[in-house]
Amino acid sequence: MEIFKANLGGKTLILETGKVAKQASGAVLVRYGDTALLATATVSAEPREGIDFFPLTVDYEERLYAVGRIPGGFIRREGRPSEKAILGARLTDRPLRPLFPSGFRNAVHIVITVLSVDQDYIPEPLAIIGASAALSISPIPFAGPVAAVNVGLVDGVPVISPNIAQSEKSSLNLIVAGTKDAIMMVEAGAKEISEDEMLEAILAGHEAIQEVLEIQEKMAEKIGKEKMEVSPFEPDTEISKAVETFADEKIKEALHTGLKQDRESLLEQLKKETLEYFSEIYPENLRDVKVSLEDLIKRSLRKMIMEEKIRPDGRGWKEIRPISSEVQLFRRTHGSSLFTRGQTQVMNICTLGALRDMQILDGLGIEESKRFIHHYNFPPYSVGETGFMRGPGRREIGHGALAERALEPVIPGEDVFPYTIRLVSEVLESNGSTSMGSVCAGSLSLMDAGVPIKRPVSGIAMGLIQEEDRVAILSDIQGMEDFLGDMDFKVAGTRNGITAMQMDTKLKGLSRQILKEAVLQAREGYLFILDKMMETIQEPRPELSPYAPRIITIQIDPDKIRDVIGPGGKVINKIIAETGAEINVENDGRIFIVAVDQEAGAKAQAYIETITADVEPGRVYIGRVTRTEKYGAFVEVLPGKEGLVHISHLDNYRVNNTEDVVKVGDQVMVKVLDIDEKGRINLSRREALAGENAVPVGQGGHHNTGPARTEQPSSSRRNKRFSKRH
Repeated sequence: MEIFKANLGGKTLILETGKVAKQASGAVLVRYGDTALLATATVSAEPREGIDFFPLTVDYEERLYAVGRIPGGFIRREGRPSEKAILGARLTDRPLRPLFPSGFRNAVHIVITVLSVDQDYIPEPLAIIGASAALSISPIPFAGPVAAVNVGLVDGVPVISPNIAQSEKSSLNLIVAGTKDAIMMVEAGAKEISEDEMLEAILAGHEAIQEVLEIQEKMAEKIGKEKMEVSPFEPDTEISKAVETFADEKIKEALHTGLKQDRESLLEQLKKETLEYFSEIYPENLRDVKVSLEDLIKRSLRKMIMEEKIRPDGRGWKEIRPISSEVQLFRRTHGSSLFTRGQTQVMNICTLGALRDMQILDGLGIEESKRFIHHYNFPPYSVGETGFMRGPGRREIGHGALAERALEPVIPGEDVFPYTIRLVSEVLESNGSTSMGSVCAGSLSLMDAGVPIKRPVSGIAMGLIQEEDRVAILSDIQGMEDFLGDMDFKVAGTRNGITAMQMDTKLKGLSRQILKEAVLQAREGYLFILDKMMETIQEPRPELSPYAPRIITIQIDPDKIRDVIGPGGKVINKIIAETGAEINVENDGRIFIVAVDQEAGAKAQAYIETITADVEPGRVYIGRVTRTEKYGAFVEVLPGKEGLVHISHLDNYRVNNTEDVVKVGDQVMVKVLDIDEKGRINLSRREALAGENAVPVGQGGHHNTGPARTEQPSSSRRNKRFSKRH
């Protein structure tokens, strides 16, 4: 067994190899604090035939034993990956994929198994380090190593590998991955921080991983296996020249076509014509023809952007496509919007629910639930294709999580807005970043629903074309620019600062200067989009939709929870049955009343306030006789609260028999004499008859009804008085 150690953020990172999983092409056990995971990399012996992509698969396996828990459900074992596990797999894949040789077609499988989790040391950056180390010592060709670290921002100062306490104070949750000289990936959520703060944190993270990169290089030198030979396919030079002569002008014409569908149609027709033409000339070399044509299309697009400074749809580098937006699309939904940017269109629907509708999380993190949820759907028709409609895939989960992260910092707290909030983004058209379109549509939908967000959020996707020392940074990229370009860089924020950032590159990494220029240009872009959004709706609506539930919050003494619930739930079930409202009681004494009908909510509130009201000495109440004894009568003065009228206090004269004066069910006016140290209430009918004001039972103890005209009002009068109040 070999053990290597490195400093990461002032803490020791340990990489172990040679002890476990020895049949994998490469295997490394990573330890950081009490967090541990196993990273393995395995490669197929032969390339996969008939494919034009690199078959890399990354699986991120969460095991609940890592946090000392047994899975729920009938079978008591882990099932399909959680959303967080899928995001962990995507996060590991992104900085590694660009570092494999072009044309490498052997299947590579990376498996991350999380074995132990110390919440002060999150496993996601360690998965990237472990995968890179496993690749570095394996025979798999890999232009690494890569390392990653999470960075916080506490009081404006970057913190490497923040612990739980620091993370709670942090205005940034950033994971940055890179090689020795360049940044490969950025994934960040932030609380409206500035561009300078974001850049400083990214660069601090890149600096922090240098020792981890060095230790991986030492591992490769000491125990690394000989790398496989890669012989990427290179088309015949003569055929490439012939294809260029045949198709060059036609490609330029197609690339200058503005609409995506027309451009793709022309290119597909050109590919068909080219293959048909050369099938007679080079019948045995059609692969050379196809690869040459694809290379020519890519070179032509990049040349057009770099030299002519014109993009496929005719825009300049910083120009943003036409933007339009609408809200209040449907009456019955709580909030809705339609955001269109060029040929990218996203509809978003906002739904408000009770806090009990929170999503329950069953994973390795410390969060057990969340009340703000964003879901993203990408149907095949959005790109004019057919396909199967199954559950959300990795793309849907990843894009939905990015938009959720961008919007989360502006969501009001539970104390201000005690609702569960669900946004659903339906992608209707796609040609460019639909995740950033979802941010814009989600922000509009929240305001339409009347959610008091702190500020609206918008987002933009940036691209990059780099040819040697020449660089073109593109704002609001479309699909072709993403596919044939060198970078996909998404930034979301408010006027006050950045709320989310995601960067991936197909290069060997980005320099600090390029990253800085891209961030500043992105801010110009998302603020321009935000101005266009504000032309539709500028702030949250003052009122919720009439179809949205109303939530009333009451704070009571936790000791009185049992009075609201009652024996076996009798009291609370009665309130629910009579009002139609939903009632959720928290252990800290908070009670949430949920009702679409505002009157029903108010009625339930009055019930609960009455039940939890305190009996006040000296006050006069109209109560109900619940029991008679030889020594007096028990009278309920408030729901669930009864006291004793001693026989000597039943009337102004000597009473020999309690039932000569009152019977069970009678309403009588009584005065509270005192409440003894055991909580027993002593009442007097005699003193109440002196003409004091009274509060009828069931109507609370916070106001008076005036002098009682009669001690026992008729049932019709009682019902009328009750209905007015409730």
